[in-house]
Amino acid sequence: MITVLVIEDDYSTRLVTKLHLKNEYNVVEASNGVEALEKLEHQKADLVIADVMMPKMDGYEFVKQFRLMNKTTPILMMTAKKEWEDKKNGFAIGIDDYMTKPVHYEELQWRVRALLRRSQIHLEKKITIGDLIISEDDNTVSCGEERITLPKKEFDLLFKLLSYPKKVFTTTQLLDDIWGYETDSDETTVRTHINRLRKRFASYQEFEIVTVRGLGYRGEIRYGK
Repeated sequence: MITVLVIEDDYSTRLVTKLHLKNEYNVVEASNGVEALEKLEHQKADLVIADVMMPKMDGYEFVKQFRLMNKTTPILMMTAKKEWEDKKNGFAIGIDDYMTKPVHYEELQWRVRALLRRSQIHLEKKITIGDLIISEDDNTVSCGEERITLPKKEFDLLFKLLSYPKKVFTTTQLLDDIWGYETDSDETTVRTHINRLRKRFASYQEFEIVTVRGLGYRGEIRYGK
């Protein structure tokens, strides 16, 4: 069973968070960063939810220490702090997502599922949608006996969009992430690659690449995992 570590000094908040997660996950609790690190010496966590303001060791220091031991486990930070600088600092030291209090717990469940899904994709280097497998190891898309090997940029673009289904990426984000900050390519390059992918997979029902007018593109998974 997937284990989620909840680090929160407020007992009521910690209890409510656990109640909303315990039906899907094994929930381990800690009241501060020091206690959390001690538990992690004996207990593996698949995802960490950490508060910022805590005694003994705050959430920022915990994340720094944890990332020295574990580079990949997703971390979601929950805090009353809403300033942009606080969020920027959190992402800079290694968190994966951020929620401000008061927490909407249904949204928390969605975010936890999304983080765990992306973590699994990262570990396995593949996306599975029903019988369709998109494999990062060899840049292929396979379904039954059909196997398509994609050019590197096309594959990276498809993998990016389907790793974060329903998330809208701007053209600039896609250019930076896939072609690099120093690229001379422009939005025409992204549009051309999107059109190629749509033509290649026009008959596939498992996914779709959607244009979000004025914003960019998003991947839609129609069914499966």
